[in-house]
Amino acid sequence: MDKGKAVMGTGRRWAVEFSDQSTVPSSRDILDPPGFSRASQEQDDSANSRQKKDAEATWKLQKAWEVAQSPFKNLMMMGFMMWMAGNTVHLFSIGITFSALWQPISALQSVGKIFEPFKDNKVELLMPKLVFLALNLGGLALGVWKLNTLGLLPTHASDWVSSLPPPQEVEHSGGGFVFH
Repeated sequence: MDKGKAVMGTGRRWAVEFSDQSTVPSSRDILDPPGFSRASQEQDDSANSRQKKDAEATWKLQKAWEVAQSPFKNLMMMGFMMWMAGNTVHLFSIGITFSALWQPISALQSVGKIFEPFKDNKVELLMPKLVFLALNLGGLALGVWKLNTLGLLPTHASDWVSSLPPPQEVEHSGGGFVFH
């Protein structure tokens, strides 16, 4: 190809021709040397790929267990925040309690989506999913317990029937002086 001449009448200054018109034999036409077997190379590749697949399955199972145990951290943090909020009904304690109820419910609704990246024929996800469910149900129970300590759960008959008297107070607190 001469400099500046058009290739195949297209008018382009530079072009690459992909058709092989050479008489040089390709690597497909050359025989393998004595003692070389392509079958052994394919077996090595298959063993290597099998080893990679096993390593990937192990990694996926490990990550699935990490995801399954992640609600435990949230459970501890939420328990501490509920303890710090106290037992009186105010905006902060209601917000913390709502968050403690909402997070496990939304996590329970998306279990399949959360464990989707770890799906594999070699990875058994039943136990990580059960641990994830159990920890989120524990978080939900913690939120319901907080609702009960705030007195927002209807746990007495007088909460449902207005003609019944409210329950007697079990505890009384006061100052250092007793007044009669």
